[in-house]
Amino acid sequence: MKMISISMASCLLLALTACGGVSGTQSQAATGATPDSRHTATELTSCGLPLRVTSPPQRAVSMEQNATEIMLTLGLADRMAGTAYRTDPVLTELKGDYDKVPVLAAQYPGREALLAAKPDFVYSMRASAYAPDAGGVRGDLAKLGIPAYLSSNDCEDPKLIPASATFEAIFSEIGDIAKIFGVQDRGESVVAGLRRRLDAAKDAARSGLGKKLMWYYSGTKTPAIAGRGGLPDTISGFLGAGNAFSDIAQQWSEGSWEKIAERDPDVIVLADLTRGGEGDSAEAKMRFLRSDPVASQLTAVKNNRFIVVPGSAMDPSIRGVSAVEQVGKGLRDLYG
Repeated sequence: MKMISISMASCLLLALTACGGVSGTQSQAATGATPDSRHTATELTSCGLPLRVTSPPQRAVSMEQNATEIMLTLGLADRMAGTAYRTDPVLTELKGDYDKVPVLAAQYPGREALLAAKPDFVYSMRASAYAPDAGGVRGDLAKLGIPAYLSSNDCEDPKLIPASATFEAIFSEIGDIAKIFGVQDRGESVVAGLRRRLDAAKDAARSGLGKKLMWYYSGTKTPAIAGRGGLPDTISGFLGAGNAFSDIAQQWSEGSWEKIAERDPDVIVLADLTRGGEGDSAEAKMRFLRSDPVASQLTAVKNNRFIVVPGSAMDPSIRGVSAVEQVGKGLRDLYG
C-alpha cells in the first residue's frame, strides 16, 4: 500500500458503481469446471498490457491469496501449477482444493522459482507480485510466452487505476478469468450469486446510516487507515454510512492518533491479519487502542464499537461481498 500523511488530504469525488454476489463456493468436482463450448482464443488488455491466451491454461500460477481464491471459486484447482502469498486462512469452502495446489513460496516466488513451475498463465491482484525481485516484470514474462494478468485496482502505472474500487470491477475480473479458462458458465453463476448476496446485504443495511467508520488496517504508532477510492470507502457508502477519512486522496494512508481523535469516528473496522506484525491481529489492535493515552479516548473505543473483518477482505476480491455482510451485521449489532 502507498501511504501519505493525513495532512496531505485532498478531496476526490467517489463514483460508486452499482453492484452485486456467491452464496457459497464449491469444489472443482462439484462445479464441473471444464471448458465450455464458447471458448476461443482470449484477447484482452490488463493494466495497459495486451494479453493473448490461445487456449485454456493448464499450469496457472496465482501469486497471492485473492487471486488464488478467485481461481479456486471458479473450480480451477486442477489447472494450477502453484500458488503463493497466503495472508489469511483460506476460505473454509475452498480449503480442500487449496490443499491440492503446490505452494511455491510463503510470499512471492522469485523469477526462477516461478519459471521452475512451468506456468502457462500467471495471475495476481497486486502489482508487487511482478516486481523485478519477485515474479518478474509482466512484459518479460510475455516475451517468454507466459501471459500475466494484473487486477485493474493495482496497475503498475497509477494513472491506469480507477478512481474508486467497485464491485462491478471485481465481477468483471472474475469474468475475465472465467473467459481465459473457458469456464464462462461457471463465472456467470459465481457473479450472479455474489450479486444476490450484495443486494440482500444492502436491503438489510439500515442501522449504520450516517455513521462514520474508520477502517484500520495495521500499525500502531502510525496506523494505516483507509482513505478515498479503495474498497473500504466503497463499502461505507454502499451501506449508507461514511468513511471518516474520505477526504484523504489515497486508498490507504499512514495517520496519527491526534488527527484521528479530531475526527472521532463512530465505529472502527479492524483488519484481522495473521502476518504476526505489530498491530496486525484484531486482538492486538484492540489491546493497543484501549491502552494508548490518545486512542483510548476515542468514542468508538470507549463504547467498544469494533467490527472485525479479515485483512484480505479490505482489498478488492471475492471476499468483498463478505465484508459488506460482516460490516452490515456489525452495524446492526451495534445500533439495533
